[in-house]
Amino acid sequence: MEQYSEACIEACIDCMKACNHCFTKCLEESMQHHLSGCIRLDRECADICALAVKAMQTDSPFMKEICALCADICEACGTECGKHDHDHCQECAKACFACAEQCRSMAA
Repeated sequence: MEQYSEACIEACIDCMKACNHCFTKCLEESMQHHLSGCIRLDRECADICALAVKAMQTDSPFMKEICALCADICEACGTECGKHDHDHCQECAKACFACAEQCRSMAA
C-alpha cells in the first residue's frame, strides 16, 4: 500500500504543478474566453490533487473516496486541456491522465 500511495502522491503533485502552470499561462493568453473551461478545471484539479495528497499522507478514512473524486476531476481537466493546442495545456492533460490512473488504483 505504501508503494502505491507514494506513486499516487507523486502523480498528484505533478498534476497540481501542471494545472497551476496551465492556469497561469491560460490567463496570460490574449483571448482567454475560449480557455475559461480549462482555467476553471485547472483550479478544481489542483485543489483536489492537494487534498488527495493530504488524505494519503494522513491516512484519511476518506482517502479512497477522495482519490476516486480526484480521478474524475483529473479526467475532466485532462479532456478539457487536451482540446487546446498550447503546450502547457497538452502537458497538463498528460499529467492529469497520469494522475487519474494512479488515483483510480488507490481508490480500488
